[in-house]
Amino acid sequence: MKRFSEKYIVTKDMEWEKLGGGVSRKFLGYDNQIMMVRVKFDKGALGAPHQHFHTQATYCVSGKFEFEIDGEKHIVEAGDGVYIEPNLLHSAVCLEEGELIDTFSPVREDFLSGGEVSYFGDK
Repeated sequence: MKRFSEKYIVTKDMEWEKLGGGVSRKFLGYDNQIMMVRVKFDKGALGAPHQHFHTQATYCVSGKFEFEIDGEKHIVEAGDGVYIEPNLLHSAVCLEEGELIDTFSPVREDFLSGGEVSYFGDK
């Protein structure tokens, strides 16, 4: 398995990886310490409740989402950011079609392994 991404990632040349449930992604860069992922949601798509040991920071590029982190709900729109501490239960519902940029530290090994991402639906 490759342990780092290319230096330049040209997303117009990449296909969206369909994760199921109206969610697709493109990897924007990673190594052992950090990972950035562009995630596209159809209206109504769900990031089901889950938790992981990674620190996560998310930027809302477009659309509108209802996030719930550790029992607290908040509406997130284009230009907003979200910080999720490790091991906190969190989820998101897409209220208006949009895109998020998710950043994780350390790298999400489960994303690179090619296995199913269960909280985004069937692959």
